[in-house]
Amino acid sequence: MGYGSSTRRVAVVIAGGTVLLAGGALLVLPGPGLLLVLAGLLILSREFPAVNRYVEPVRERAIQAAEESVTSWWRLTGAILTGLALIGAGVAWGLVPELPLGGWSTGSGLILSGFILFALLYWSHRRVKAGRAG
Repeated sequence: MGYGSSTRRVAVVIAGGTVLLAGGALLVLPGPGLLLVLAGLLILSREFPAVNRYVEPVRERAIQAAEESVTSWWRLTGAILTGLALIGAGVAWGLVPELPLGGWSTGSGLILSGFILFALLYWSHRRVKAGRAG
C-alpha cells in the first residue's frame, strides 16, 4: 500500500466517520439522521467493502422514513412546524449572543437544518407522488 493509498484511506475514514457520527446524533436530534447515516456508510463502503452489507438495510429504512413523513397529514404538519422552529431558533440564536452557545455559528447551523428538512420533505413528497402516478 503506497503513501497516496493510505492518505486516501485516512481521508475516507475521517469523512465517512464524521458524516456517520453526525447522522447518529441526528437520530435523536431534529434532522435527517438516517440519510446522513446512509451517506456515511456509502462513503466508508468505497474503501471498506465489508460495510456494504449495512448499506441496503439502512437505505430501505431511510427511504421508508422519508416517505412516511409526507403520507400522514399529522406527520407532515409536525415536520413543517419543526422546520419553521429550527429556522426561528436559528435566527434567535444568531441575534441573541447571550443564549447558550449564542451567535451565528450555532444559528446558521439551525437555519441550515431547517432548510435541509424542507428540502427532504419536498424530495419525499415528489417521490411518493411519482410512486402513486406510476
